[in-house]
Amino acid sequence: MIIENLEKAVVILEKSSEFAQLIPEVRSNLVLARRDAQTIDDVAGIPGRITVVHGFPRAVARPEFGASSHMARLVLEVMQYDPERRCAINIKYHPQLVEICRKLGLRVSSYDRGTEPEEIAKKEGNTISWGVKIAVANLNGAVPDTIYHKGAWGKEPMIVMIGREAEEVAEMAVCLARLFISQESKNSKP
Repeated sequence: MIIENLEKAVVILEKSSEFAQLIPEVRSNLVLARRDAQTIDDVAGIPGRITVVHGFPRAVARPEFGASSHMARLVLEVMQYDPERRCAINIKYHPQLVEICRKLGLRVSSYDRGTEPEEIAKKEGNTISWGVKIAVANLNGAVPDTIYHKGAWGKEPMIVMIGREAEEVAEMAVCLARLFISQESKNSKP
């Protein structure tokens, strides 16, 4: 059911030209973990990520388990606080996107990569777990619906949307993209 859920979510994303505008330089990935996930291999994602082709999002390959180490680690860390929150997608950072999330009533939190302790930064993969811990602590133990950071040297700023199921997260991301595009077009009119 996890692969099928991800495939349905990918269809939602691939139909949205608006979502294509939220895909970061490092590309997006959508992941969904098994209920009892313990390792990266228990989390399915898109090998090669989701990119943009002719103005629309396109998954490079079909979902499979163990396909995303970064987003898988994020979901595994989130599940330590709420085992039902098994899905996430990364999108580009923009302050208006964060503001729209707040206006929608989503729980938003962040962390500053510039304050990451050196011993965490030295070990590959530790930043994500550290960032989730900080973001959860900033909400007094509640799991955010949206976590963002503004980047650091060599690290692209990023927003991650978190949810229970892949279709839910995909629909939330498309909604956010449409609201963002709408707001951007209003802001550009004289």
